[in-house]
Order: sequence, then structure tokens, then C-alpha cells
Amino acid sequence: MTSKSAAAAAQATVHGYPRQGQGRELKKAIEGYWKGRVTAGALRDTAAALRRTNWQQLAGAGVHEVPTGDFSFYDHVLDTSVMVGAIPERHRGAVEADALDGYFAMARGTQEVAPLEMTKWFDTNYHYLVPELGPDTVFAADSAKQVAELKEALALGLTARPVLVGPVTYLLLAKPAPGVAAGFEPLTLLDRLLPVYAEVLADLRAAGAAWVQLDEPALVQDRSPAELSAAARAYRDLGGLTDRPRLLVASYFDRLGEALPALAKAPVEGLALDFTGPAAANLDDLAAAGGLPGKRLVAGVVNGRNVWINDFEKSLSTLGTLLGLAGRVDVAPSCSLLHVPLDAAAERDIDPQIARWLAFARQKTAEVVTLARGLAQGPDTIAAALAANRADLASRTGSAITRDPAVRARAAAVTDADTRRSQPYEQRAAAQRAHLGLPLLPVTTIGSFPQTAELRTARADLRSGRIGTEAYEERIKAEIREVLAFQEKAGIDVLVHGEPERNDMVQYFAEQLTGYLATQHGWVQSYGTRYVRPPVLAGDISRPEPMTVRWTRYAQSVAGKPVKGMLTGPVTMLAWSFVRDDQPLADTARQVALALRDEVADLEAAGTSVIQVDEPALRETLPLRAADHAAYLAWATEAFRLSTSGVRPDTQIHTHMCYAEFGDVLRAIDDLDADVISLEAARSHMQVAAELATAGYPREVGPGVYDIHSPRVPGADEAAALLRKGLEAIPGERLWVNPDCGLKTRGWPEVRASLENLVTAAREVRAELPGGAS
Repeated sequence: MTSKSAAAAAQATVHGYPRQGQGRELKKAIEGYWKGRVTAGALRDTAAALRRTNWQQLAGAGVHEVPTGDFSFYDHVLDTSVMVGAIPERHRGAVEADALDGYFAMARGTQEVAPLEMTKWFDTNYHYLVPELGPDTVFAADSAKQVAELKEALALGLTARPVLVGPVTYLLLAKPAPGVAAGFEPLTLLDRLLPVYAEVLADLRAAGAAWVQLDEPALVQDRSPAELSAAARAYRDLGGLTDRPRLLVASYFDRLGEALPALAKAPVEGLALDFTGPAAANLDDLAAAGGLPGKRLVAGVVNGRNVWINDFEKSLSTLGTLLGLAGRVDVAPSCSLLHVPLDAAAERDIDPQIARWLAFARQKTAEVVTLARGLAQGPDTIAAALAANRADLASRTGSAITRDPAVRARAAAVTDADTRRSQPYEQRAAAQRAHLGLPLLPVTTIGSFPQTAELRTARADLRSGRIGTEAYEERIKAEIREVLAFQEKAGIDVLVHGEPERNDMVQYFAEQLTGYLATQHGWVQSYGTRYVRPPVLAGDISRPEPMTVRWTRYAQSVAGKPVKGMLTGPVTMLAWSFVRDDQPLADTARQVALALRDEVADLEAAGTSVIQVDEPALRETLPLRAADHAAYLAWATEAFRLSTSGVRPDTQIHTHMCYAEFGDVLRAIDDLDADVISLEAARSHMQVAAELATAGYPREVGPGVYDIHSPRVPGADEAAALLRKGLEAIPGERLWVNPDCGLKTRGWPEVRASLENLVTAAREVRAELPGGAS
């Protein structure tokens, strides 16, 4: 095929689409099902309607080939575990009794059975359920979901492409099941798994699939020669099947690097590559590999992870170069649009100037369609769109909204001394123990308490004008008093005010900082039915006035124990926002850090002795390639220290992280120089405590012993057992007792019971320690 005919064949497609619906209908239906208010049939009907709406919107916008199988009730990796029959033994009974309830049991657990571990999907804020595998795992194909959804799309008269998590990525994301001997590598199961994929591919072909997409994002990470060899073997074997659709192997989030030549040579019909951000290197790498002669290339030139408009001329230039490297070039976002909100047109309160710069899923779909038309029919056919795009890009570049000279001058004046505490940890720790007078194994929580229906109603009533500010604030004060009274009665040692005034741990601060803007409908899935509205970082950052001091001061005035000040750290403020793409992330992080530094100083001046600056996103923002780690971690840890280093030695700085592979950032955790760190440990069975001990971490640690992402209430004996396991790695004088994350999404009955059990466990284990009897 010539370049000219390749251009003529260019079509638009996407890898995946937001699942929730414009009004988060899926969330409401699933949570209604959990509460017994929605039947299984009604839940499935809601899901089918959302899929149909998504596909019809995509096709109506001009997308030639819609994705199927990307829709999920909870998580697409969990769906893959079901598809290949990798059901943990402890969940088999539930799955056999009722497939839907068993599915949710794997995701959320039950009172009797723990859920699968959950962690971040590469460097995004999406969480997936980690497959549990062992040498005795027996795979079995179950293609029912994939076949049914493909048939739904085909019945609408659409061209559809099923999307599956690829076998290599699936195994590389998996962990050894509990009880499996150390050293087991799930990738050793590849030869056992490939026949199952072959069966699923045959079923999809029989159901009418012309193409199937196999996602292999794990191959953009650093991979060993053995792992690369396994990937080459996998696609040699799958490509060699006779009873299969055409195969499109997809990667995204970074450059493929060493894996690209092997995939380019594999007997598959196409590759889908990301050409945005660091993945732009795929262009030169593809040329060096000899291109994809005679094959299909799906070119991800529209950023599927951020909300800024595309640069059409730059994308067309990239696409034009790619025409000479493949038999056919189609146009797509860089990855699934799962990671962006649904529709920017729904936002009515955003400054019209800024609105010109934004593109959510529907707008990105339109961009892909426009670029495909320009590639296939020539730039003249999209001349008006090109002119409008140039004007919008120029509007952003020249806008005063994006630059504040005073902010930039302050950031430029930061010195190394601004990022260092005045005393080393050992001296600070002694001062803090004397000042706070806490027992061994002090009990605390991470920050938030349940956001009740009454709280949400009060917030909505304030927005609508049904109640005034004074009535709203009295409701917040009453909630704070209730939260504090419960904690003191339960025996918790370091209290929190529960954050009833906060809508979200990032959005709450973003709404009070210059440079940020909040959306009304910009929901993005974080995990399961947990959706967040990431704010948009459009300009330079400053703090006009204190953000948390008033409520923290009030809480301390009615409490008899220390109350933590609660802030969200600079890296997390970036990671859980849609960040600027017009300056380095390090520059933006320093601006946020300086704003938080002012808040920390004001909290301390108001009498707050314990201040927690959460950085749950430190690990998830780690670049996918090791060569890029050092530069990122240098500015990320500096930003945290800049936020926290201005306090007195006897002020205790906490931080918190959750649901990530901490082993990759242990040195950075030390570099934060926080006095206390709390981390997720319940689902991972205290693994992080052992990792910290092995690394020689010298400070205080609170490995979570209550998994808040499950509705189950851990018993005091269970929490005590985890604490004893933690004590095998962390000395008692440096071990804290806490949940693994905030309690915002949980209900009060389970929170009360769980925290009371935590206190009981702490007292029991404390009594076993020298000097710990209470």
C-alpha cells in the first residue's frame, strides 16, 4: 500500500471510553444494587443502556470502529481474571453461587473473605484489582462478557473492535497468591495462559469480530530480556493461530523501547502506539525498527490523559511522517479516554477563555475525527478547524491567566535551606515525644470520616441557597464535635476533625488557590464506584488566605487530645489534577509547595502540633522508565520538604501514601524527611513494613491495619495479628496504628466498629511490649 492509499484509508477510532454516564448512572445503579434497592436485572439494563449510548455517540461523531469490552462494573483487569478463570480459591464459592455477587466479593471483600489487592494502573490515578496466581492456577476461558458486548454493538449496525488486556501485561501485573512460596513469577504461566486467549479469540471471531485489540502497556516499562522474549513468543504464538480475528497490539503511557522491534516483527496485523509526551520517542524508534510495512498503525496523537486541546498542525505533521512507516495509519487518542471526564460542553461556569482550551472525551473524539479527515482528504478539507485551533492555542499562550510574575519570582528565590528541617530526625523525635506525650503504638486515623447523606445535603443546600452560611457552618461544627467525641471515647490518641467541610482532598484546596479551576461535571473513575472531579491547573499557583486553619483551630478548641492539621501535598495536588502541559511539572510543584508552606506555618502558629501532608500519589507519578526516576524524585521530594521544613523541631510532620508499589520509592520516602509516615498494608499483608525495615528506614511508621476500601469490619484479633507482624520489622517505639486510608467512603457503623477494634488491638499488643502496659 502506498503512502497515498494509506492516507485515504485513514479512519478514527478510540481505545476505550468513560463508563459512568453523564450523571454517573453506573455508580448509582451499582451502589443501589449493593444496598438491595436495584435488582441485578435493572443493573444490567443500566449498563447496557450506557454502552449503547457511548457507542452511538462515538459513531455519530464519526468514529469508524468503536471499542467493546472496555466497559466494566468495577475494573477491566478484574474482568480479565474472570475471562481467564483466575478466581482465587477463597472466592470460588461466592462466584459459583452467584457470578455477579462473587465478582463484587473479589473487588470489595465480604465480612468473611478478604478482597483482591488493589493498586494503581501504571502512573495514573485509576486503581485495578491485582490478579492472584500460583503454580497451581488452572486457567479456563470464559468469553461470555466479551462476546455479548461485541454482539450488542454489531446489532446496532456498528463496526466494533473488542479490547482485551493482553496476556503478557496480565501476568506482569499479577502477584503470587497468598501462601505461594517466595520466588514464584506469574509470567512462568504464559504457556498455560495463551491457549485460553486463543479460545477467547476464536469465540470473538465466531461472534463477528474482524479485529481484536490486545493491550500491552506493561511493555512500555523497563523489561528484562526474559520478559521481552516472553512477549515475542506470546505474539508469535497468537499470531500463528488460524482461527482468530486480526490482532492489534496496543501500548500507551510511554515509549515501547526495546519491545518495539519484537512487536513490529510479530505475525500480527497491527500496532497501536502512543505518540504523546515521552511516548513521542516511538516515532524515531518505529523508523529505526523499519516501520510496519503492510500493517495497520493506530497512531495515538491526541493525549488521552489530559484535558488540553490538541495542536492539530503538530499532530498532522506526526501523522504525515507515519504514513511512510506503515501500510495503513488510523488516528486515535493515546490511550483509553477512561482517564478524562466525559464532556467539556457540560461545564457552564468555566471562564469562556479557558473553556476554549479544554477537551474532554467527547471533544477528544471530535479531534480524532477531524485529524483523520485531514489525513485522509488533505489539510484543506479541515482548514476552518485548523484556523480555530491555532486561535485557541494562541489564546492560551498569550493569556495573563497563565502567568503571575510575583509567584514566579518567589519560586525562583527558593534555596536549599528552605527545604531542610532545622534539626535532624533523632533530635526532633525526642522533642516531639516530650511535647506530645503519646503512648507506645499510638492510634490515629488518616484524616477523613464518613461523608454522610446529611453532610452532602447541607453542602447542596448551601449551594442552592436553601440555607445560609451560618446554618451550614453550625452543621459542620456539630459534625466535628461528633467525630471528635467518638474518637476520644474510643481511645484514639491523635485525633482528626473528620474533614466534613471538604468535598475532595484535592478539589477542596484547588478551589482556594489561584491558578486552579474546578469543574461541575468532570467526573473520572478512580476505582469501582469511586469517582473524583480532578481540578484543572490552568495558571500560576498562590494562596490568597488560610485554607484549613479555622476549622483545625475550632477542632482543637473542643478536643482534649492533639488534633492533626490535614493538608494534601504538592505532588498529589498535581497528580490528581489535570496539570499544565506548557511548563515543567517541577516548576508547578514548587509553586504549590510554597502555597502549602504558608498554610503549614499558619497551622503551627495557631497551635497545631501535628500536621499531616498527604502524598499518596508520590509513587503513582513515578515515570514508567527507570532512567527518568531520579529527576522526578528529586523535584517531588524537594517540593514536599519545601512545604514542611519551616516548622519547629517539636512540630510533628506526618505524611500518608496508599495503594502503590512502595518498594520502588523507598529511598524517596526517606528523602521526604517526614517524622511519621502511614501507608497501606492491610491488603498487602504488611509487606511494606518489611520493605522499610530492609531499607533501614529510621523514622516512625503507621502501616495500615484496616482496609477501608472494603465494607468488612476487621476483628480486633485480625488487627492485632497484623500489628505483631509489623513489630517483626518496626520497633514498638516507632510503630503507629491506623487505617490504610481515609474513611470518607465508609459508613458510620463499620467505621465505629473497626476503629474500636483497632484501639482494642493496640492496647492488647501494647501490653505485650516492655513499658507498654496502660
